[in-house]
Amino acid sequence: MTDQVLEAVGEWQNRPLELCYPLVFFDTIRVKIRDEGFVRNKAVYVALAVLADGTKEILGLRIEKTEGAKFWLRVMNELKSRGCQDILIAVVDGLKGFPEAITAIFPQTIVQTCIVHLIRHSLEFVSYKDRKPVVPALRPSTVPEMRRLE
Repeated sequence: MTDQVLEAVGEWQNRPLELCYPLVFFDTIRVKIRDEGFVRNKAVYVALAVLADGTKEILGLRIEKTEGAKFWLRVMNELKSRGCQDILIAVVDGLKGFPEAITAIFPQTIVQTCIVHLIRHSLEFVSYKDRKPVVPALRPSTVPEMRRLE
């Protein structure tokens, strides 16, 4: 049974991709995975595309020990080798070297930092006692530019 599933997973991982994706989110989710008899927290690296019609497609999932620009460069090369020629907008976290890894393979891509990561980073500059009034002020309903995007 496992061999049949692994075969299907391999086919999915290597399937051809579209020539162009309008928007791709590159991020990590943490999941609990049974590994050698123990349940461990693992990082699953995700490439999630949003197509022109609004549907979403997972382009790839990877479990790696470390995340870095070199890792993401390998992911970009893999996407390219599977047929993707362009990504219009890539949304990423603030990992150093990540934008350069993307533009090395897809030079015309606009790289944008995820709003959630921007907010988290901005809160690093707010003292803990001042966070309670600041956090609600960062919500989309209170920021005029964000309301226009909804």
